[in-house]
Amino acid sequence: MKNIFQNKYAIVILTLIIGITIGWMLSPSSNQSIDTPAHQHTNQSEVWTCSMHPSVRQSEPGLCPICGMDLIPLDNDDDGGDPMEVKMSETAMKLANIQTTIVGTGNSTKELRLNGKVQADERRKSSQAAHIPGRIEQLLVNFTGEYVQKGQTIAFIYSPELVTAQQELFEASRIKDEQPELYNAAREKLKNWKLTNQQIDNILNTGKPTERFPIHADVSGVVLERRVSVGDYVMRGAPIYDVADLSTVWVLFDVYESDIPWIKKSSDISFTLQSIPGETYHKKISFIDPIINPATRVTTARVEMNNPGQMLKPEMFASGIVKSNLQRGNEVIVPKSAVMWTGERSVVYLKKITDSGVRFRMMEVTLGPSLGDAYVIKEGLSAGMEIVTNGTFTIDAAAQLAGKPSMMSPEGGPIMTGHQHGEQKTPSEDQKMGAAFEVNDQFKKQLGALLNPYLKLKDAFVKTNASEAATAAGNLKTALTKVDMKLVKGDAHLAWMKLLEVLNSTTSSISTSKDIEEQRKLFSDLTNNYYAAIQQFDVTGLNAYYQFCPMAMNNKGAFWINDVKEIQNPYFGSKMMRCGEIRAELK
Repeated sequence: MKNIFQNKYAIVILTLIIGITIGWMLSPSSNQSIDTPAHQHTNQSEVWTCSMHPSVRQSEPGLCPICGMDLIPLDNDDDGGDPMEVKMSETAMKLANIQTTIVGTGNSTKELRLNGKVQADERRKSSQAAHIPGRIEQLLVNFTGEYVQKGQTIAFIYSPELVTAQQELFEASRIKDEQPELYNAAREKLKNWKLTNQQIDNILNTGKPTERFPIHADVSGVVLERRVSVGDYVMRGAPIYDVADLSTVWVLFDVYESDIPWIKKSSDISFTLQSIPGETYHKKISFIDPIINPATRVTTARVEMNNPGQMLKPEMFASGIVKSNLQRGNEVIVPKSAVMWTGERSVVYLKKITDSGVRFRMMEVTLGPSLGDAYVIKEGLSAGMEIVTNGTFTIDAAAQLAGKPSMMSPEGGPIMTGHQHGEQKTPSEDQKMGAAFEVNDQFKKQLGALLNPYLKLKDAFVKTNASEAATAAGNLKTALTKVDMKLVKGDAHLAWMKLLEVLNSTTSSISTSKDIEEQRKLFSDLTNNYYAAIQQFDVTGLNAYYQFCPMAMNNKGAFWINDVKEIQNPYFGSKMMRCGEIRAELK
């Protein structure tokens, strides 16, 4: 009986313990953290995606399996906020390295670097002419660069007409007492041929006509060009030599069209010459050519220099620096990295802090002059606003993912994927699409290597050969695969992916098309994006020219890149081969 009682007692105690445990589990105490389940749920529901490949969805951060760029969180924006703004979490901003700055004002000062050459002073150039018609018997100055002194004998000439005039002088001298007017007229005739009174008197004293007459230098200077050879027959006034006095010279600097507002007469310039290392000259600009060269789109700024000892020689290369400002008072100035440019629109992102968190809103701005690493903003911003200066492409990508207004979709709307593109605008030759990025030289080299297959494609359009264009486009598409997208990170990666999407789609479409005009339309889009890549990633050493035809694309105008200055229009071919002009030189 005792064993039975003990067993029943143990069963009761065990039942009470189990009941208390179950009750405690079903009724959490007031000390338990109430946010644990919710927090776990948030982590489980957070989705990470790729701004360039929205179909990618992952539950944790990492790299896109397609392009290798960092994934960004896809935020839930259902908090009643402004539908024109994009919200980003603190996590997303840290991953994207979003940096902002307060807009300020200042004087729009710019440092311009100019290239130029030493040239002869045009006011001190002259032609040494033959004052006597006849045959060149002897040249005493035989090569360019030789220095001649005023009055120096530089050539001898045989002139039948001068022989006849001397005989007339002899006849007139015999009757000068009876007819002095005839004698004076005979002397004046010889003077008109630049003979001196002493030479005329010597002729009269010898009593014989001189057949070979010397030609004396009218000015001192260096011979720039010899115009005749021994045995040539020259007319009166014909040039024999071109001579320049190099005691003063000009240094002519090329000024691109977009830089003209920054340079004026009397601006200070400091410059060096490659052939005179260690010497820096400080001068003022004395003249600016009012006419722009239509082929190169540059004008010239002139500096006048004394040249003792003729140390400065024509065609020497010069490198100059001009520090100037527009003197318009305080200007709104922002870093270039803050501005994204597409077609005719320039945009920045404003930062706003609300009760629901940090938001960004796209704002269109009107750009003023470029200041090197900054822009003057004419309209759209005012001092005190906070704008994004780093991570702009990531924010824009997040806006696209959320269907909010973005650079390529100003009205907002569905996400564009695959090979859907907005309207391709024609880029200006003095603006850069988007921000300028610092990337490694290997990536730049790979972008530069695309120029050769691009030129093959351009040449096919010059020939109006659709079949050859299709083949060249296929080769260019193959070359695009050799550009390693993983060499660029962050915003630079985003920018390249946007450009690469268009480059791939246009080359694919050209390679499968047989319609030459349709191919040319695609070629225009391809050119715009390749040129944008060259600018954004600062690709140098191309030795090419950015050319433009205003009549292409139904008078809307179109660009292309050529490796020679001569215009070779790919949009009209032989119909209007020379229609176009150089808009920029890609050095």
